[in-house]
Amino acid sequence: MPIPPVLRALLEATGPSGYETAPARVFAQAASSFAEVTTDVMGSVWARVRGTADGPSVAIVGHSDEIGLIVTHVDDSGFLRFIGIGGWDAQILVGQRVVVATREGVVPGVIGKKPIHLLSADDRKKVAELKELHIDIGAKDAEEARKLVRVGDVAVIAGEPLELPNGRVVSRSMDNRLGCYVAYEAARLVAEAGGAAGDVVAVAAVQEETTFGGASTTAYTLRPDVAIVVDVTHATDAPGIDANELGSHPLGCGPVLERGSNIHPGVFELLAETAQAEGIAFSIQASGRHTGTDLDAIHKTRGGIPSGGVGLPLRYMHSPVEMVELADIERAAALIAAFARRLSGETPFTR
Repeated sequence: MPIPPVLRALLEATGPSGYETAPARVFAQAASSFAEVTTDVMGSVWARVRGTADGPSVAIVGHSDEIGLIVTHVDDSGFLRFIGIGGWDAQILVGQRVVVATREGVVPGVIGKKPIHLLSADDRKKVAELKELHIDIGAKDAEEARKLVRVGDVAVIAGEPLELPNGRVVSRSMDNRLGCYVAYEAARLVAEAGGAAGDVVAVAAVQEETTFGGASTTAYTLRPDVAIVVDVTHATDAPGIDANELGSHPLGCGPVLERGSNIHPGVFELLAETAQAEGIAFSIQASGRHTGTDLDAIHKTRGGIPSGGVGLPLRYMHSPVEMVELADIERAAALIAAFARRLSGETPFTR
C-alpha cells in the first residue's frame, strides 16, 4: 500500500513546535480543494466543511508540530549547540543526520559526540546527555557557521518515509502528522458524501509537544459542540512493551478509542457504536488522569467541550523510525467521518 501523497507531504515537511509553517502550508493547500481554509495567528489551520442543517459542529484535531532541536549557541569552532524541542531520548540522536531550517533554506549536518575510543571506561557505560552533543555542519570556523545558521534556528532528523511490507510505513514526524492527515481525510470524506448536519472542521493545531497552545486557542475560537482529538498511541506488539499495563493495541488493530476521566462518555459510546455499525475494528484504551494529547486542553475550554480521543497505534514513538500500519489510518478517518455524519440536533451531550 503506497503512502497517500498528502500524508507523504506532511511527513516530509519540517515543523517542530512553534515552527510549523511548512506542514501548515501542506495541510492548507490540500484541504482547500473541498473546504474553507483559515490560518490563525498561532499558525493553526482550520478546514471547514459547511453543514447541511442545524446539527452540532465537530472539530477534528491533529497537531502539526513534531519534536525537534533548537540551536542555542554557535561556538568558536563553528559547532552548533542545541537543546530539544519536545521529549527526546538523547541516545537516539547520536550519529544522526539532521537538516537545519534557516532563513536561507535547509542546511544539512550531523550530530557528533566524542568517539568511544576516547571515552573512559566509566563514561562508556553512561548514556549521552544533550549537552554532550553538537551539530556539525562542516563549517571551517565560527564565522562561516554563523553566516549559515542563527541561534533559534531549528533542526529535525533527516530521512525520507520508508514503505515496508504489510502496509507498514516508517518515518519521523508520524507524531503527529498522522493526526493531521486523519483530520484532513475525515473532513474530505464528509465533503465527498455531501456533508454532515453540522459544520465539520479539520484542524492542524500547533505546539502540542510544548504547550497545547494551538489546541487551546483553536477550541476557544471555534467553540465546537464536540471535538475529536486524533493522536498516536503506543502500539503494544513491540518487544518490551507490557499489554497488561497499556492494553492490547497492536499494529493493524484499527483505531484506538480512549476512555477515561477527560473523555466525554457519550462521545466515546457514539464512536464505538459507529465503529460497530460500519464494521470497523477498534480497541479501547483507558486513561486515569490525562491523555497527554490536545484533548487535555480542549475538553476544559470555555464552559467545556464534549471530547473524544482516537489513537493511532505507533511503534518507536519520538524517534526517526516511527512505524504505523496505513490500514489503521484509513479506518480512523472512515470512523470519524461516519461519526460526524451520524450527529444531529437531537444528539445528547449531557453526562
